[in-house]
Amino acid sequence: MDEYLLLLLGMGSVTYLPRWIPLHYLSRRSLPKWFVQWLELIPVAILSALLLPALIIDGDDKFINLLKPELWVALPTLAFAWWTQSLGGTVVVGMLLFWMAQNMDLRWFSWVG
Repeated sequence: MDEYLLLLLGMGSVTYLPRWIPLHYLSRRSLPKWFVQWLELIPVAILSALLLPALIIDGDDKFINLLKPELWVALPTLAFAWWTQSLGGTVVVGMLLFWMAQNMDLRWFSWVG
């Protein structure tokens, strides 16, 4: 039982300390404006790095497929999110468009083949 408690405390400390140390030391300082602007770009960069491969890379062969339904659903969903800035509306629009893309017969589009 003591081993589990030690393990739990160790996991908690390696999770908590890397977040607390910069927050503790940087909260007392005034950061340069260029640095704050750079920090604001990090979530967008991480999100795009996670999403883009899922949207354009297909299968185990890892080839680029620009006709994936996920990509074509993401584009109007992104436009909707940009213009409305509504999280709930974006989720509903994305789910609706994805449902439509999954149930659409691609033979309607002769250029897809």
